[in-house]
Amino acid sequence: MSEAIPSIIPEERWGELTHDELSRYSRQLLLSEIGIEGQRKLKGAKVLLVGTGGLGAPLALYLAAAGVGTLGLVDFDEVDASNLHRQIIHGTRDVGRPKVASARDRIRALNPLVNVVTYNEPLKSENALEIIREYDVVADGTDNYPTRYLVNDACVLLEKPNVYGSVFQFEGQASVFYAKHGPCYRCLYREPPPPGLVPSCAEGGVLGVLPGIIGMIQANEVIKLIVGGGDTLVGRLLLYDAWKMRFRELKLESDPDCPICGKHPTITKLIDYEQFCGMRRQQDETPVESISATELKRRFDAGEAVQVIDLREPHERAYFKFPNAKAVPLGQVVRRQEELDPSIDTVFVCKIGQRSILAIRNLCEAGYQGRMMNLQDGVQGWINEVDPTARQI
Repeated sequence: MSEAIPSIIPEERWGELTHDELSRYSRQLLLSEIGIEGQRKLKGAKVLLVGTGGLGAPLALYLAAAGVGTLGLVDFDEVDASNLHRQIIHGTRDVGRPKVASARDRIRALNPLVNVVTYNEPLKSENALEIIREYDVVADGTDNYPTRYLVNDACVLLEKPNVYGSVFQFEGQASVFYAKHGPCYRCLYREPPPPGLVPSCAEGGVLGVLPGIIGMIQANEVIKLIVGGGDTLVGRLLLYDAWKMRFRELKLESDPDCPICGKHPTITKLIDYEQFCGMRRQQDETPVESISATELKRRFDAGEAVQVIDLREPHERAYFKFPNAKAVPLGQVVRRQEELDPSIDTVFVCKIGQRSILAIRNLCEAGYQGRMMNLQDGVQGWINEVDPTARQI
């Protein structure tokens, strides 16, 4: 059982409640663990949400409904139609709008008493400390490793709690990383996986309700940190499988050798997180040759010799079978390279053209001598340029 952490909100910031607020939050006020005092803490609290997507949507809505006084929203993306099955803070008419603008309007419609501060910019090493410093707690709703490590390190340096969540396909995780009371994210994941090894939700998919469940767990942890008391997820990693409807829990320990929160930290300031996660190095490598969907279709029609390798997983291929392709998942491509004919041009296909770049570079390192090309924009590029009637995935 994790420790109950006292409220992180200093008493001088507890807000006085108006008659309207007493009425709005009346059902919450009936809870002895919250009551008038807890609601005043919520009103005085400042919470920063990094990301207003699948996790940020329920976080923002439930924290606003609970009466958190100030919500900061950081996002540098626009609403896309493919977001709407899970990012419920946005609507169809918001497609094309900045996500922070769409989220702000929805929060104000739900609870006009909440102060919403928007940052329509990426969170970077140059601005993270300045932004996060103004808030009591950070809720991480991002889906990329550079930002996760950035948020963690900034929170450790500023002694702020980091309420973490992540989702992929049917599985989700949640925890609270608070170096003052337990481990940080780096204690769990010292280093990120190689770039391209772990597919994003855009490549591997995600069940729409899953981020809602994990996001609400994060919101619950934020509220407990604000009001104080309750068993938080500090020192615990909660694992959830939506398909099997199963929760598991892992105990986490602080790593005395952690490079940022350990006994002898080697990270004392924010670093280049793109480089740390291998993204910068990947971009600086020799460019991979690409082929457009239109050109590949021309080669098919002309009867030219070309072998197409579909790197997608079986569940991805079930939605759309790429023509004239042989299925070889990314994790098998190097050990199955003898199945490729080096005398024929090989085109690698994935969903959006990222895994195929990794496959080509891995094969180059393994000594494969044939000509290899990446299908630009992957299956999505083929659908856009060649077969717009195909089911989009």
